Order: sequence, then structure tokens, then C-alpha cells
Amino acid sequence: MQTVTANGARIPVLGFGTYGMDRGDMLRMLPAALKAGFRHIDTAQIYGNEAEVGECVAQSGLARSEIFITTKVWVSNYPTGRFAASVDESLRKLRSDHIDLLLLHWPGSPVPLADQIGSLNDVARAGKVRHIGVSNFNRTLMAEAVRLSNVPLVTNQVEYHPFLSQSAVIAGARGAGMAVTAYCPMAIGRVLDEPVLAEIAARHRKSIAQIVLRWVIQQGDLVALSRTTNPARLGENVAIFDFELAPAEMAEIHALARLGSRIVNPPGLSPHWDATA
Repeated sequence: MQTVTANGARIPVLGFGTYGMDRGDMLRMLPAALKAGFRHIDTAQIYGNEAEVGECVAQSGLARSEIFITTKVWVSNYPTGRFAASVDESLRKLRSDHIDLLLLHWPGSPVPLADQIGSLNDVARAGKVRHIGVSNFNRTLMAEAVRLSNVPLVTNQVEYHPFLSQSAVIAGARGAGMAVTAYCPMAIGRVLDEPVLAEIAARHRKSIAQIVLRWVIQQGDLVALSRTTNPARLGENVAIFDFELAPAEMAEIHALARLGSRIVNPPGLSPHWDATA
């Protein structure tokens, strides 16, 4: 699996997303994903499936060092007295002595950002976490988080798909040596009905999903999360490294972005999004 290098972290460029997956889905899909070649697993405290990640990784036969695990601290655990304890609980569920990448899940919290970043730094210094970052931060908040952190931040995980421009966040992340991790790249299936993507897919004899994932990672410094509950899609989603999109095709896909295309925008958790979003 190819990797993205960001502030000392080597992150597998394609991750298997687990949002919304219950125990049955996890036990069915995660072993198949690892068998198909995925080596990056994305979970979160709020997803309620960290234990299943730990169980499947332990039973996979793969060395822990071969698998990159990302999880996220939920906002209710941001207070100083809860943060480290929640990370310890994540470690227990993941059956691991370390987390490869730990993120703040959303910026919406009364806990000062300086305290949140300080807690991230503390668990990194304690050896519980190898790399740290943020999720769902706009460019301004991301820059402030970078300024506050003594330990380098390696990614900002945000919604990103052909209909949603994240140019401000991507430019800001690159300027800070960070990667951007794209979740919801299929726009909850909307990409499947887009004629421009269908034409490009036919040209390359690939699926639309493969075109979208390729578009994300071909930009450089970007990681794409792929989520499916269909085992037949796993091999297809991994098979995106044997072709390239032409510059004109990349531009065609970028041109699909429109204002008002954001899907994930929970009140009280979301920041004031950048104008490009």
C-alpha cells in the first residue's frame, strides 16, 4: 500500500472507514478488508466499534506493526479529567499498546482548544499515541491548532468529494506539512449518478468509485477513506494504483464542486466552514 508522508507520519493512502458499522458488519467486513489489502483502519470512540477493530486485528494473523489504526476522541471526553482515561479505554478496546493516529473528532466544545491540544500532546508524549491530528476543522482552526501544538499535527480529516471544494483546508494543510484525510468521498452515492464521472470511468474501464478514489489520492498529500458493507467492492476499491487520471480529467472532476454540497454538518459540533465549502 502506498503511503502519504506528513510531519514524520507515514499514513497508508487508502483507509477502510467503519462509520455506522455494527458488530455484525465489522466482523464480516474488516477481516475481508485486511485480506483485500487494506492496512489503514479508521474508527472513533463514538462509532462504538473500536473493540471489533481490536478483535479483528488480533485475529488477522498480521503483525500489529503492519496495520495503521486511526481513532478519534469524542467531544464529551475533551475535558482534561476525561481525555487520557478515554484514550486508555480506546487502547483497551483496540487491544494495542499504541494508537497510530489520534484525532480530535469535532471542534465544537466549550473546552478551550489549547486544552484539547495540550491533552493530545500529553498522550503522545506518554507513548500511547504515535501521531496526532484533528478532524472537521476549518482552515483557521487548523492553523490555530498547529500553532498551539508542540507535537506536529499530521492530518485534518474532513468531508471531501467531487461536489465539495476543500481547497482552503488542503492549501492550509500543505503549508503546515500536514495531510488531508477525505471521508465521504462518494457523497453518499451521489457520485454514481454523475455523467462526467461515468464518462471518465468508461474511458479507463474502471468503476466510478475507483475514479473518485484515484482523484483523491492523485492530488498528493491526501488520504482517502473507503467504506463499504459489500465484500465484492473491497478488491475494486483497492485496485486504484494501476492507472492515472489525465490533468484534464482531474480538472473536470474538480469543476463539479458547487456551494451547498456539504453533507455532514451537525449543529453545535461544526465550525464556521471556509467559503469554498
